Amino acid sequence: MTETENIAYSTYDVVVLGAGPVGENVADRTRAAGLSTAVVESELVGGECSYWACMPSKALLRPVIAQADARRLPGLSASVQEPLDAAAVLARRDYFTSNWKDDGQVGWLESIGADLHRGHGRLSGERTVTVTGPDGVRKTLTARHAVAVCTGTRAVLPDLPGLDEVKPWTSREATSAKTAPGRLVVVGGGVVATEMATAWQALGSRVTLLVRGKGLLNRMEPFTGELVAESLTAAGVDVRTGTSVESVTRENGTVVVVTGTGDRIDADEILFATGRAPRTDDIGLDTVGLESGSWLEVDDSLRVTGNEWLYAVGDVNHRALLTHQGKYQARIAGAAISARASGAPVQADPWGAHAATADHDAVPQVVFTDPEAASVGLSLAEAEQAGHRVRAVDYDLANVSGASLYGEGYRGRARMVVDLEREIVLGVTFVGPGVGELIHSATIAVAGQVPLSRLWHAVPSYPTISEVWLRLMEAYRDN
Repeated sequence: MTETENIAYSTYDVVVLGAGPVGENVADRTRAAGLSTAVVESELVGGECSYWACMPSKALLRPVIAQADARRLPGLSASVQEPLDAAAVLARRDYFTSNWKDDGQVGWLESIGADLHRGHGRLSGERTVTVTGPDGVRKTLTARHAVAVCTGTRAVLPDLPGLDEVKPWTSREATSAKTAPGRLVVVGGGVVATEMATAWQALGSRVTLLVRGKGLLNRMEPFTGELVAESLTAAGVDVRTGTSVESVTRENGTVVVVTGTGDRIDADEILFATGRAPRTDDIGLDTVGLESGSWLEVDDSLRVTGNEWLYAVGDVNHRALLTHQGKYQARIAGAAISARASGAPVQADPWGAHAATADHDAVPQVVFTDPEAASVGLSLAEAEQAGHRVRAVDYDLANVSGASLYGEGYRGRARMVVDLEREIVLGVTFVGPGVGELIHSATIAVAGQVPLSRLWHAVPSYPTISEVWLRLMEAYRDN
């Protein structure tokens, strides 16, 4: 039997590369439209979010935030001063990852009628994907209408000599570790770095946070990172900004970090949270005229630029590296694929059924530190750089009655960025305990381009932290 004869062939309407939340949602939408769909996955069905990112990290952080909130309440604070039960927190984390087993996710794929092909999938020409299974057996899947690349991203490690021998943590090890290291160095100042510093400090590690830049969370309003840094420092984290890592070695089990200023830091583990790269280096992009390892440029229907059948959905297109935004893109892409397959009109105008317009104008994000940070839309700097005539309206969240009731010593801030010509909200940022649940109201205001004149009639319930909306509106009117 020849090598070609040893390959099985199957034809589907749609082939999806990657069974994370994005790939699952593409498959859900195409199957709902009656299109036969194959999903290819080399690891666990459910992807990064389910096992190494969103779910385990938030399971680690929820007890930390709950304890911090409880400590702000007279009558309760005295009974929550003991350290967290790290073993119980980690066990709950394991529950939310299904102990790194994907039976439930596989069952869901089966329930929608999608076919799962386990193995490494590579494009092998127009509308074709070759899957090499764990046993080495190969299959070629042909797509009548579309192939959707939903392979996500991987952590990027810096180019430091001997780093492989150190066996550093990336986000995967940080969210799946079985015990808290006694001493942990975290390198980075973004979401993963700040969240994992928050979690592991509370679980018993002595954390040193090394940040190359001037502050934390530099993609959000500057005051956000300032408040988070102050809180991390108060919790015991050694936060060092303007600090580079020059070398890392492991000596007799101890990680030795030397900074740009010549300081030596000893630790048990080191986490690098210094960026992501697309998982496109070995998926056969070169067979269809694209560059292996590259981010994939797409239009607003998530179709790869210059291509009629190839889609790139989620982190891999570098539009908004967030699970919820990737799932949104998947719903749009699935609808666009289905429309084109049936010959129906494609509604590609901004905010149309087949255009991921929110990627440009209304991306929400929550950082689950203490205090929480949440934003949507444009920051003041981004709005100004985009050429909008804007005004920022700030308010101290501690002055809202609901915040005072939320806990003693509440500290927080809100900012609303207003387009002065259209009098709509372009962006909103909140930082403070409990603000993660506020951000969807801001997302609706931004995505809906709701005029301020109408927002006056959106009455916040009293006494809630949401009353900050009224205070922001009053501050805009009175100044």
